[in-house]
Amino acid sequence: FAAQGFEYLHVVDLDGAFAGKPMNAHAVEAMLKAVTMPVQLGGGIRDLKTIEAWLDKGITRVIIGTAAVRDPELVKGAAKQFPGRVAVGLDARDGKVAVEGWAETSHVTALEIAERFE
Repeated sequence: FAAQGFEYLHVVDLDGAFAGKPMNAHAVEAMLKAVTMPVQLGGGIRDLKTIEAWLDKGITRVIIGTAAVRDPELVKGAAKQFPGRVAVGLDARDGKVAVEGWAETSHVTALEIAERFE
């Protein structure tokens, strides 16, 4: 990926997205040891403790999806605490934001969430 010009390796802990907490930490940690390019991670990142833990382990940027819908203050606070290292991920189905690893669809549109964090 790096040789082709990709800036980040994008990784999603889909099991973590369903569980609401990291579930594949060993696999992600192995990836961090195996690659030299920046890694961004999403899936199951729903509290400040988890954000800090991943950033401390070497994740360059965390991607927050479900918490962006359910706990916007967490996202805003984390973005201030870790400038440039927190991003909002918006997965949408029929214009509405999907959460919990696509298991549920919220009542909030992707545009509303994007404007909330603009």
